[in-house]
Amino acid sequence: MRKTQITIDVELDENHIPENITWNAQDGGVEKEETKATMISVWDDKTMEALRIDLWTKDMPVDQMKMFIHQILVSLGNTYQRATGEDDVAEWIEQIAEEFAIKSAIKM
Repeated sequence: MRKTQITIDVELDENHIPENITWNAQDGGVEKEETKATMISVWDDKTMEALRIDLWTKDMPVDQMKMFIHQILVSLGNTYQRATGEDDVAEWIEQIAEEFAIKSAIKM
């Protein structure tokens, strides 16, 4: 069995607020790549719930956070379709993403 590793390093200020976030992915050739935000979800099959870590730096612009969340919503639809094959629900998630884009003023 082969193993690989993805890591996220977070530098905090004196109030424990992220100042810098970098990530590494050995197989992807990513080393100390800076980012302003990350959202990680893992499935706990014992408790049957998603566990999350949502982090963003204090200098993450609000307009970029809106775009980040929009793209996550679009990705959720794609992931849902691949995982279930349910095109109708995936399209509904895509519609939610588009409605979010309009309401958050990403799209007009």
